[in-house]
Amino acid sequence: MTTRTAEGALPLERLLGKASATALEKYLGLRTVAELLNYFPRRYLNRGELTPISGLPFDEDVTLIARVLSVSNRRMRQRKGSITDVVISDDTSAGTGTLKISFFNGWRAEKELRPGARAMFSGKVGFFNRALTLTNPDYVLLDDEGTAESVALAPIPVYPAVAKLPSWKIGNAISALLDAVQLDALSDPLPAEILSREKFLALDQAYLMIHRPANTEQWQRARDRFRYQEALLLQTALARRRAQTKAQHAVARPGLSDGLLAAFDAALPFTLTDGQRAVGEQISAELAAGAGDSAASSEGPMHRLLQGEVGSGKTLVALRAMLQVIDSGGQAALLAPTEVLAAQHYQSIRKTLGPLAEAGMLGGDEQGTQLALLTGTMNTAAKKASLLAAASGQAGIVIGTHALLSDQVQFFDLGLIVVDEQHRFGVEQRDALRLKAAHPPHLLVMTATPIPRTVAMTVFGDLETSVLKELPAGRAPISSFVVGLAENPGWSRRIWQRSREEIDAGHQVYVVCPRIGEQEGSEAASGDEPEDSAGESRELTSVIEMVEQLRREPSLVGCRIEALHGKLDPAEKSRVMADFAAGLVHVLVSTTVIEVGVDVPNATLMVIMDADRFGISQLHQLRGRVGRGGLPGTALLVTELEPEHPSRRRIDAVAATTDGFALSQEDLKLRREGDILGASQSGGRSALRLLRVLDHEELIEQARADASALIAADPTLSAHPDLEEAIEASLNPEKEAFLERG
Repeated sequence: MTTRTAEGALPLERLLGKASATALEKYLGLRTVAELLNYFPRRYLNRGELTPISGLPFDEDVTLIARVLSVSNRRMRQRKGSITDVVISDDTSAGTGTLKISFFNGWRAEKELRPGARAMFSGKVGFFNRALTLTNPDYVLLDDEGTAESVALAPIPVYPAVAKLPSWKIGNAISALLDAVQLDALSDPLPAEILSREKFLALDQAYLMIHRPANTEQWQRARDRFRYQEALLLQTALARRRAQTKAQHAVARPGLSDGLLAAFDAALPFTLTDGQRAVGEQISAELAAGAGDSAASSEGPMHRLLQGEVGSGKTLVALRAMLQVIDSGGQAALLAPTEVLAAQHYQSIRKTLGPLAEAGMLGGDEQGTQLALLTGTMNTAAKKASLLAAASGQAGIVIGTHALLSDQVQFFDLGLIVVDEQHRFGVEQRDALRLKAAHPPHLLVMTATPIPRTVAMTVFGDLETSVLKELPAGRAPISSFVVGLAENPGWSRRIWQRSREEIDAGHQVYVVCPRIGEQEGSEAASGDEPEDSAGESRELTSVIEMVEQLRREPSLVGCRIEALHGKLDPAEKSRVMADFAAGLVHVLVSTTVIEVGVDVPNATLMVIMDADRFGISQLHQLRGRVGRGGLPGTALLVTELEPEHPSRRRIDAVAATTDGFALSQEDLKLRREGDILGASQSGGRSALRLLRVLDHEELIEQARADASALIAADPTLSAHPDLEEAIEASLNPEKEAFLERG
């Protein structure tokens, strides 16, 4: 270890003492000099940005100085914890105003913000109980004589903090560290030519200016340097992974001109869309790469992300790729996130292939293959049959859930892995399946969640990306409407009358609820509740209650109404889904278990209760379950929130467009970026500190180009040891997993 490396790796205890170092490790996970120096402020408080309470703008970030009038604490009704309410007042030339601020589990705020205390508050103005508010704002206590005019001119750094370690204590620790460490002895990961080209600050200057800025320009220059550095580390790690993948020798799978794929294409009762044909040709060429030279491809295995709108025909593209691999003597595995989706894929592909899926069976096509399904709840006999079919090669396509990753599962010759809904799986699952192949298998991952280009470039940077935007012929448009019960309470009865109209026309209805039952948690959202609705006491609709209500609903007399959710016995779940698919169930009341893959062409209406409790992408996915059979689909987004409530913005956005890519941009604006990127998998903080994939496209593209050039010239980074060391330090296995989760 060099002297420069050693300086950054020094334990904090050596420079800050045991008490401070212990607190930083316990509450923030920071152990070394480099880790604390790279714990950057989340924002800065500036005197020139102060806003009087009387002039607060809604939904904007503000900074204000105020005195505490009162502090109170109350328990939350719907979940564990408490809310600390602080009423503050200012006295400016613009007039006196008061504001209530809320802190969730705000023990520190309750202790520090006593009546009479003066502080600078910074946060986004929200709306609650028909009044403007700040929720969990950052704050800095000021001396009592401190006024807006006497606050120091230098910007005040505000650090991401926890209750037991507030921003000011973190700032004190960093300030002490800056005085104790030899900043010019730290190794700089940025290559000298890039530093010179971009006129970036030297590393020691950048650390001083980001933590102790004398003015706004200083922290902005430092931030720009560290933001690019973050992008370069990320893109170099991905470029190295792409290079390693290309260096592997995959078995080429060129297919046959008169094989299973040709027979399937000849029997298709419709024409492929231009997009399906173009992406199919691209995938086919990558599967076949190197076939003319030898059995091993010099190009490495295919690693491709296929994204497309709900109903764009991704599964058909994947199926044609699987058939090409089977024609080449290999097998394909399709990994699905849920048993419902795995069973749906199995039935759908079996129906699509017809006799071609029944090789060796009575009436089967001799050119065909067989399918096997493997899930965790299958009985022993069925599981043994599927395991044998996979291991012997009898099954060309093996479809399953996480059960495919079991040590019991073996393949005869696994040539292609297809992962459906990539964001449901981590890198560990993908690798576990890869290891079951004798040679590096080709990989195709699919997602129906539209991904902005910069997210794909950052999160899926080791995969080539294909996009299907065109919907196949016969897909009907989906109309979406916000049903606001706060302003139109009479519409609640009209929802079920509208449902009966669809049923009388021979169609079926989905009703989606955020909860299973009274004591059950939500299946609605994969992340936290929306921040602007936290602490509300309204009762959310549950599947069990809704089924009982609808069975008593006069408009639905004579209709069969059934429930579907994740707590049901698997056999019951399969029975209900099969009956709904067969048209025997008129109304299916469900959680988001039907979010992806469920395909019932006769379902034309979806009613989403408490739609404000779902994310934008989830609402878009859900409504994609209707309008799948050539019949127009309708989605009713039901909410009890007032029209001016911030959460209404999400459902208004979904109702306004069916363009999933436009919605994904809106989703990124409204949600924490860490959630979008899947970083909540490792501790809740985004693995991105300063980089924002939606805002910094040009910078990411530049870093990607620089990284590709660096790896092309120096695949092992032997000429750039400081860069390699920084990548290893910042992208440990836990954080690197986030790159592939998306």
